[in-house]
Amino acid sequence: MTSLIKTLVAVAATAVLVTGAFAQSTVVNVENEAAPSLTVQAPLPGPLAQGVVFIPYRLENLRIVPVGGAIARDLSPRVGHLHVTVDDLPWFFADYGQSNTIILGGLPRGEHKVRIEAVDPGGRPFIARTVTFIVPGPVASSR
Repeated sequence: MTSLIKTLVAVAATAVLVTGAFAQSTVVNVENEAAPSLTVQAPLPGPLAQGVVFIPYRLENLRIVPVGGAIARDLSPRVGHLHVTVDDLPWFFADYGQSNTIILGGLPRGEHKVRIEAVDPGGRPFIARTVTFIVPGPVASSR
């Protein structure tokens, strides 16, 4: 059993050395947390050509979890969720998933704008990004 533990420790240490850094702990308080950062990419071209919008994003220094309210604002490491607004409509939807992709279907052809906000458990924004794209129309058939 001791050799197994030593082997596992060696593998873990090698993995840390190869990646060059430890991941942020999710089980202890984090002092002086860095501000959340949000990177949003353009929609993936393959699905977009079929009329379905896949918007990849990367969120750092904010864990997406299904909690809300003022008391959750003091959790460490920091938690929150996303608000997603389409075409400046007066409503948004909240995303509590961790898929790193916003998926939208059924948008009419034409130009659209999606705003993605990383927010605290009470809905106050940390950071926002907007992506604009065009949903293509149907391919004209040749006769």
